[in-house]
Amino acid sequence: MTKDTPTPSSNTPTPVADTSPLRSEWSSLERAGVTLRKPSPLSVDATTYTFIKPLERRSIGEVMWLAQRSTRDGPCGLVAVKRLLGPASSPRRHRLIEEVELAFRLRHPAIAQVHHMVLHERMPHILMEYVDGPSLDTVVSAAAARGRPVSTSFALYVAGELAEALHHAHTAKDEEGRPLGVVHRDVSPRNVRVEGSTGAVKLTHFGAAYSLLANREESPKTLLKGDVAYASPEYLFQQRPLDARSDLFSLGLTLAELLTGAHLFDLEDATRTGPVGSLRPEERPSLPLEHMQGCMERFGPEDVQRAAACLPEPLQALLHKALKREPAERYATAGAMRDALRAALAGQPQPYGRKEAAEELGQLLSEATVIRGRAEFAEAGLFPDMQDAHELEPDEPASPGAGIRDPATAE
Repeated sequence: MTKDTPTPSSNTPTPVADTSPLRSEWSSLERAGVTLRKPSPLSVDATTYTFIKPLERRSIGEVMWLAQRSTRDGPCGLVAVKRLLGPASSPRRHRLIEEVELAFRLRHPAIAQVHHMVLHERMPHILMEYVDGPSLDTVVSAAAARGRPVSTSFALYVAGELAEALHHAHTAKDEEGRPLGVVHRDVSPRNVRVEGSTGAVKLTHFGAAYSLLANREESPKTLLKGDVAYASPEYLFQQRPLDARSDLFSLGLTLAELLTGAHLFDLEDATRTGPVGSLRPEERPSLPLEHMQGCMERFGPEDVQRAAACLPEPLQALLHKALKREPAERYATAGAMRDALRAALAGQPQPYGRKEAAEELGQLLSEATVIRGRAEFAEAGLFPDMQDAHELEPDEPASPGAGIRDPATAE
């Protein structure tokens, strides 16, 4: 990453230290009402990035594209490129900048890496690591379609890797050694990917994260960022200042879903007895906010016990601790939860790691290909023999979190 400050119209990667030119440029673009569609190829120094297909769309306007990276010597790999559609929101664009500023400080094998910020066609684009594999949303859907959850070892392995990634983020410091105070705020299946060829787990999307980063733009007090279906009680009701233990509750919900094949709460039957109030989710949630608040108002250890009844007692105890209503009763740190998860994994009958995770994932997706018609999958392109042409059109309406993986690029 270069240290020179680019002009706003430059295709040079934007440095972390100075994003004010982009902020000023985008403010004028918003007033002009600029709207863009499919990007043309962009260049950074001597490297060209050619957009192939959309990988993911979100209701707030973000689109993740798969792009081919090429130099003078020819193609040299794939990257993911995130851009924000529509001219609507200056805060959203500023938070994109802040995501990059934060992501550059988080260098860890289990966190999808951000490479550059580029202003291309007068719109923000973030070049980042492409994870060639499904999200946990797709994994859970595929497992539900075949009628059997993933193995206990797979669930513990994935959760342990995520806890390690969160430990790195939670303990990150700035250049002067001051804690950044990072809270991801959107630890959920859609923001976790498992690389198909290696079994590596990657936590993504720090755009919803809170941190003590200097000049960070605060979210409105009435705005809930991330998927509320995986929010902690303290975040869902805005009861107290958030800390890292909020992410551990979200990780506990994700782990429970992997282990049991279902969300902890009966979301279809959930009702709320009181008004939602002034709170609103930033993007379209996977279930109505009032439903999740209704579930959480009545939430207690009996909910965890009911969901985990089929699990061995050590796993029940692990989930009970992660899903305590009071943050002080949960694991004190992500590192402590990581250690508990890895101890539980070590207690399984057979050793389990990346290789085994990749093999299990491949088998799951193979089985899911056969029964695809019985479930809705987040990434239709995982099934190349049943590719739907309309799924590749960027201008078609898409459900939140819908994604497409290019089968032609798979190994």
